Amino acid sequence: MSTFENAALRRTALYAEHVALGARMVPFGGFDMPVQYAGILREHAAVRTRAGIFDLSHMAQYELRGDGVAAWADALTVNHVATMKPYQARYNIFTNPRGGAHDDVLFYRLPDRWLLVVNAGNATKMWPYLQDAATGRDDVRLESHQGSRALVAVQGPRAVEIVAPLCDIDAAALGYYFCAEGRVDGARAVIARTGYTGEDGFELFVDGDDAPRLWRTLLERGASAGIEPAGLGARDVLRLEAGMPLYGFELTEDISPLAGGQTWAVKTAKAAFVGKDALVAQLEADDYDRIAGLVLDGRVPARGGYPVFANGERVGEVKSASIAPAYGNKNVATALVRKDAAAVGTSLDVEIRGTLHAAHVVPLPFYKRGT
Repeated sequence: MSTFENAALRRTALYAEHVALGARMVPFGGFDMPVQYAGILREHAAVRTRAGIFDLSHMAQYELRGDGVAAWADALTVNHVATMKPYQARYNIFTNPRGGAHDDVLFYRLPDRWLLVVNAGNATKMWPYLQDAATGRDDVRLESHQGSRALVAVQGPRAVEIVAPLCDIDAAALGYYFCAEGRVDGARAVIARTGYTGEDGFELFVDGDDAPRLWRTLLERGASAGIEPAGLGARDVLRLEAGMPLYGFELTEDISPLAGGQTWAVKTAKAAFVGKDALVAQLEADDYDRIAGLVLDGRVPARGGYPVFANGERVGEVKSASIAPAYGNKNVATALVRKDAAAVGTSLDVEIRGTLHAAHVVPLPFYKRGT
């Protein structure tokens, strides 16, 4: 189990491994995390063409137990929970009464419990929120394992050949967004075919004590397949190319799942859930700002917060931006813009240091595996 000598900035069970590999460490979500090792572009290339290994142990892992969990969670989230099959994983969003997002999460349904993974930066609000929502119920019990349990992700087209031989279950046969309980290199684990990069791969939930040995084994066994450690920098570029939202940017307490592009996850046919009335009203009015994908025509990169204009009128602002190596090395961005500025093909301008730079709206995602 990790020890945290600095209460203000925690360390995952893999901190020493990152330091030994020469990682550049930065504060993120309350933890000291690797932003890069050999370089963001090199790590991005490894994931897109071979495999990368990530430490995601800063993410909050909660176990939910009791006969009432499914109905309780359904009343708090936009997507279905009770309909999940055994060992299925599902993306979901906790919303506030205004329809904004408290957090986007993953649920994993296990035989005797549910595993809920929450963004690290939202753990300080989500844990008390969930506890409060479960107050007075004896059919919902919550346990937090943030910091004591680890999460190691191996992502990329060669992830299966690296991870599967180390598992005592048929990991290669796992369906996308399904999981299994077993052992990886002898360590007890929940083995999930999930990820946040747009590539195939696994997320391995293990005890913190087992994480360093597993990390080293994966790097050693995966060396011939070209595996490389990858940090938060590469992860952000990968998820942006894949059109996946990052909380605090494409989703916030004021940006709803509809505006953020997660309309597919909002099941308004469900019985009452927090924020349903506001989301239904948004859908019916259909006049809300929404996230659009932008490609800048030139080589000057955008940054989050830069204003976006249409015909000289401000229509929104950039949320995330990066060069996209898997999209022709173009400068891309997401922007929250008015509905009339969000249509594919619309010509826009991004103000960068006082100068307008031409851009146009393209479909999201920028990158899709196999295309």
